[in-house]
Amino acid sequence: MSKKNVAITGLGFITSIGNDAKSVAESLVSLKNGIERYKPFDDPKIPAKCVGTVKNFDTESCDPEDWTYPPEYRVRRDVLRGFAPHCLYAYCAMEQAIRDANLSPEDISNVMTGMYTASAGSSGMLYHHMQKMDKVGAMRCFPFAIVCSIVGTLSFNLVSAYKIKGASCGFASACASSAHAMGFAFDEIASGRQKRMFVVGGEDGNMRTLLPFVGMRALSVNPDPETASRPFDKNRDGFVGTGGGVVAVLEDEECARERGAKIYARMLGWGQASDGYNVAIPQPDGAGVANAVKFALASSGISPDEVGYINAHATSTPIGDTAEMKAIKSVFGPSPKAMISSTKAITGHGLSLAGVMEAAFCALAMKEGFTPGSAHISEPDPETEGLDIITETQMLSPDISMSLSSGFGGANVAIVLQKA
Repeated sequence: MSKKNVAITGLGFITSIGNDAKSVAESLVSLKNGIERYKPFDDPKIPAKCVGTVKNFDTESCDPEDWTYPPEYRVRRDVLRGFAPHCLYAYCAMEQAIRDANLSPEDISNVMTGMYTASAGSSGMLYHHMQKMDKVGAMRCFPFAIVCSIVGTLSFNLVSAYKIKGASCGFASACASSAHAMGFAFDEIASGRQKRMFVVGGEDGNMRTLLPFVGMRALSVNPDPETASRPFDKNRDGFVGTGGGVVAVLEDEECARERGAKIYARMLGWGQASDGYNVAIPQPDGAGVANAVKFALASSGISPDEVGYINAHATSTPIGDTAEMKAIKSVFGPSPKAMISSTKAITGHGLSLAGVMEAAFCALAMKEGFTPGSAHISEPDPETEGLDIITETQMLSPDISMSLSSGFGGANVAIVLQKA
């Protein structure tokens, strides 16, 4: 069976830098910062102070009835009651992506259309409902407490809400989760098993989600939103968390062209590999990342020299950024031709959301004709020598881009996109 070509035909964004494709593109071009001081962190016991906040949504309450969100979205009460905050973000992004891809209800609900999701669940909702159960007893706890909190919540809720009949699964590989979802969605279409896949990522990005990273010494303690997230800078001190929801519609290109769909980019292939090194710390020489990149290049049938842009995972942690730079040099040579940047400088790190969010940024940038820069670098890390790390957005886009993701346990994914 011949391999099917895979196209990206729709995008939806609820992010710290914008809540639709137009505003996200404008932020990526201007490098508008989505990171702010986060009020729940205004506590002397909490050293981290900044978060990439989602604007025009208020989901701090553990009761969805209290949430506020933009009036153009309508969520039925029976659907909303099973949501975690990130499910609402992803639902709104899904509505955008469906409109963007010009899909009918029949296009969405059929056995050849599936959905792969990624989230870490909702520790805030889980904490709230466990406390309530301890107080009032198991028989009086909220009947949707499990559905709205555990890791599969995004899959449960959206597959049900949109009557998905094809393949569905929730992925959990930490910060590589939605990149894995995108890779396996590609495989479903390329193999002919599915004609269309929704790839959905979501994270609450609130205090209960992010606070445990303080104990790992992983969050930046820089109180200045303009410099707290600074991948590739010598003085970086950790990542800034963010939440939101992003959806990418992947489709058999032949089917997409038959129905006259807009195409952002083609997905040529992907690769994955593991460090096998440490539960939380990346392999210092970046060998796992390098292997994922090599597999992605082989899957896509391209050489390293053909890659014009790399959206690095680079979260602004001292060890992680360095390992990734070493990985890039090991595959592409000491002075790669590709432009490199990390959009996390302005968005913050979306955890399990990051992979699909940044692949979607790449597709959007390729369609609109720009390459996003890497903000907030005042003193480049010595390891950046030889790398073309662009500190300003370039008003051109290469034919081929690569997006990298890494997660706890050394899970590494590389996704390759081609200009349509």
